[in-house]
Parts: sequence; structure tokens; C-alpha cells
Amino acid sequence: MSKLYFRYGAMNSGKSTHLMQVAYNYEERGMKVLIIKPMVDKKGGDTLVSRLGVGRKVDLLLDENDNVLDIIKERLNANKKIDCILVDEVQFLKEAQIDELFEIAVTLNIPIICYGLRTDFKRNGFEGSTRLLLIAHSIEEMKTICACGKKAIFNGRKINNKFVFEGEQIAIDEQNDVNYESLCGECYYKYKLQ
Repeated sequence: MSKLYFRYGAMNSGKSTHLMQVAYNYEERGMKVLIIKPMVDKKGGDTLVSRLGVGRKVDLLLDENDNVLDIIKERLNANKKIDCILVDEVQFLKEAQIDELFEIAVTLNIPIICYGLRTDFKRNGFEGSTRLLLIAHSIEEMKTICACGKKAIFNGRKINNKFVFEGEQIAIDEQNDVNYESLCGECYYKYKLQ
């Protein structure tokens, strides 16, 4: 039986870069990967974007209403081999889609490795991440540091280079003057209480 993996971390922890490295490793061995990204993540369009300047086109942009299980079964029925599924920005998927990924791993025996954020800039869980924390076979934190040097666990949202703590849950990095910065707990409160 294959497993559903969740690798989470604050911004700048190397999630997208690691995903591309895993894809490369599979492909170097002649295996086929399917890379999925939620359509709501407009950054890079149909391309994964790493802060290191590395990019890679995705195989499937997923809409919030798409049934992942049906899509994968359709590809397999068309004799398209899939040795591993890699999902970037998984926090944006719906709970039902996470359940479908779990079912794919268990019933179709395809390992699925998901990368994403655990919480938003207000420290609330994302729907996809919350479900993964409950049902993933394996959960791994990818670490990064705050500007002060401590371990970062939160994502601070900046608009016009100023930290904000109110607003919609989803605002894509580098669009409409929005940027994110990884923060430790101490720095999060330092900026919030200013």
C-alpha cells in the first residue's frame, strides 16, 4: 500500500524546490510523476516557482470542484503511467480532494507527496492542510528561520512592506503588493502588537 505524505513548512522553507527535486529523482530513474497545483494559486500560472529561481511546468491545474480520483482513474485508463503524484500548495485544496488523494494512495497504490503551508497569516488552518494533518500517513515539517535567527513557524503577510493581521485568508504572494515573511512566535507578536 502506498502512502499519503504531507510536508509542511512556513514560507521560504524550500517546499517547491524539494518537490522539483523529488520529481527529478523519480524521472532520473525512468519513472513518471504527475505534478498538481491548485488553480487558485496564480503565482507562476501553470508553472511551479521556487524562490531559488527554478521553475517547472505542472501537469494538472486543479479547480476546487475537480474530483482528483476521477481524473487519476481517467489517466490510468488511458494507459498513462503514474509512479508518484506530487502536489504543491496543497493547503488550497478542499477537504474532499484530500480524501480523494488518500483514496488514490490506498486503493490505486500510488504514493502522493503533498507540500504546503499549515496555517495562514492569522495562524488559522487551511482546509486542505487541516485535513492532511488528520489523515496523512506521514507528516514532516520542513524548517526555515525567522529574520532574528529563531525557527520560523508562522507566515507574516505584508502589504506594501507593512505587516497586516486582518484580511481574506487567500492572497497570493507577489500579487497586488502582497508578500510573506517567515516569522518565529516572538517576532509574530512583536509585529502584531506594534
